[in-house]
Amino acid sequence: MTLHGFHAVLARLKRQAHSIEMIYVDESRQDPRMRDLLDLSKRLGVKLHPVDGQRIERLAPGRRHQGVVAISTDTRPSLTVDDLFVDNEALPRLLLLDGVTDPRNLGACLRAADGAGIRAVIAPKDHACPLTDAAIQTASGAAESVNYVLVTNLVRTMQELQERGLWLIGLAEEASTGLWDANWATPACFVLGAEGKGLRRLVRETCDQLVHLPMMGQVASLNVAVASGIVLYEALRREQGVRPGDKSLIAPI
Repeated sequence: MTLHGFHAVLARLKRQAHSIEMIYVDESRQDPRMRDLLDLSKRLGVKLHPVDGQRIERLAPGRRHQGVVAISTDTRPSLTVDDLFVDNEALPRLLLLDGVTDPRNLGACLRAADGAGIRAVIAPKDHACPLTDAAIQTASGAAESVNYVLVTNLVRTMQELQERGLWLIGLAEEASTGLWDANWATPACFVLGAEGKGLRRLVRETCDQLVHLPMMGQVASLNVAVASGIVLYEALRREQGVRPGDKSLIAPI
C-alpha cells in the first residue's frame, strides 16, 4: 500500500510504525514540517530515503503527495461488528453508509466521523468502496483512527445493532421530520445513502426513524460527506448538552 502526504503518513507512523517499510521524501524540502517527519522517523526506527522530486512523482503520479510517500503493509485487523462492543463500556457511536462507492466521499466521511468521536463506519461489502489509497489520503489520518467495517448484509447488521440497544436514524429526503425537530433515543447511529440514490428500500424501512436535512436553496440534497458531518455533529451537540448559541468549549469524547 502506498500512502502519500503528511497527514496520511504521519498518522500511520504514529499508530503503526512497524507496518511502514520505507518513507521516501523530496530531498529539496527542508522546511520545519519535513524536519519533524525526519526526526519522528528516526526515533521510531523507520527507514527514510531522500530522493529527487521526479522519483516522488513516479511513486505517486498526479497525487498531492507534498513530497512524502510511504510504502506500507496493511496490518490493520479485519474487524467484525462484535469487536466494536466492549464489555463495561458505553455503546459505540457508529455511522452506517449504504451504497457509498466513491473513495473520496468515503475518506471525507471517515474524517467527519473521527472529528465527531465515532468508533466505526459500517458499510455493505457489495455496495461500498474499499479502503483505497485515495480514500486514505482524503481521510487525512482518520482511516487510522476510525474502524471501517464491511459486512455481508447491512440490513441484518442493522437489526443486530438494534437488538444491542442502538437507535438507527436514516437520512432521507422524503422524511416528514427535519433533523432539527427530531427527537431520538441515545445512543443513536446515523444511516446515510449515496447522493442521488439515497437509502435502499429495506435499509430505509429498517431504520427506527427517518429525518431530512432542511434545504433552503434550489438543490435537493447534499454530498454524503457533507451530510454526515452535519448529522454527526448535531448528535454530538445534543449528547453534550450544548444549547444553540452556547459558546463554551465542547470537551472531546
